[in-house]
Amino acid sequence: MNSDKNIVSPGGETSGIPITNWLLLAIPIALVLRWQGANSIWVFAVSLVAIYPLAEVMAEATEALAETLGPTVGGLLNASLNNAPEIIIAMFALKNGLGDVVKASITGSILIELLFGLGLAMFLGGLKHGTQRFNEESIQINGGLLTLAGFGLIIPAVFHLSSPKAENELSWEICTILLLIYFANLGITLFRKTPEAVGGVSKTTQKEAGAEHWSGGKALGILTVATLALAVMSEVVTDALAPTSEQLGLTPIFSGIILLAGAGGVGEIISACRFARNNKMDLAIEASVGSSIQMILLAVPLLVFSAPLLGVQMNLLFSPVEVVAMTVTIVAIRNIATDGRSTWIEGLMLLAVYLMLAIGFYFLPTDGGA
Repeated sequence: MNSDKNIVSPGGETSGIPITNWLLLAIPIALVLRWQGANSIWVFAVSLVAIYPLAEVMAEATEALAETLGPTVGGLLNASLNNAPEIIIAMFALKNGLGDVVKASITGSILIELLFGLGLAMFLGGLKHGTQRFNEESIQINGGLLTLAGFGLIIPAVFHLSSPKAENELSWEICTILLLIYFANLGITLFRKTPEAVGGVSKTTQKEAGAEHWSGGKALGILTVATLALAVMSEVVTDALAPTSEQLGLTPIFSGIILLAGAGGVGEIISACRFARNNKMDLAIEASVGSSIQMILLAVPLLVFSAPLLGVQMNLLFSPVEVVAMTVTIVAIRNIATDGRSTWIEGLMLLAVYLMLAIGFYFLPTDGGA
């Protein structure tokens, strides 16, 4: 699965300076605000703005490397780095002891990409083009993978064990299964050279997205610099998250689901909407559903396995309300987006579900309803 995050100006124009390049100015501004001890809300907000162009740069550099290295190595590279912004942000949140916020951000990433991102794409695309059609077989496969991946996050809550040690072991074993599914699907994708499954990148997709052609050395250098910059900004945004939430009166679970998830998912949302407005709903589906599947199958296991290295523990025991939210989301996607066509009213339905869940999480008590 792949979400095409390319630096292009609105409408796909490449002339002039893309707006995402101007947004890079938010990086030094955020660092100055933090150094000056500015209000955490301002630091957090400017840092969020800075994360988006960095994610765009990383995506374009990754795709350029994928095209240079060939389909096999390139597909694996793209699959590994596609959700890098979410992983890096979550890593720093874990390091800061925000385990519950990280789990909330995983839930939020699924909600914002499947309900808000895809819903907004269907709504905008439907308003412009009426009924839009996409590959029914592909979305059915993706829907099956999404359901299976969702089970991996729901089962630990169903088999809630009294022993924390047992819960951690269960989480590790489930994460191992999720990774095996990911690599099995990735292997099928690479051998068949089909970009529609996890991690695939096609030249057609890159051209439609307006990607620039960079040399391998240039792409690797840009990717390295962007990754380091993203790591710095991720630390800034996670450090400012707790005081910002306290000032705004937000609970940790709401901060993770809405704020932290939104920081990592903004690129997919913009890409999906751009593709839908250009009547390329297959790409819009890949930018939202594909990214969510990759988040569960790859990013979640990496977070669980790396948590002990950061001196913390993380398991897959989500709160009951998070489990309900993920279940509702998967059911909504399977019912609305698996018939091979979409309309603006279906997009509006997905947006309505997201807003209702967001309101519910806003009023959820601090204990998360456990």
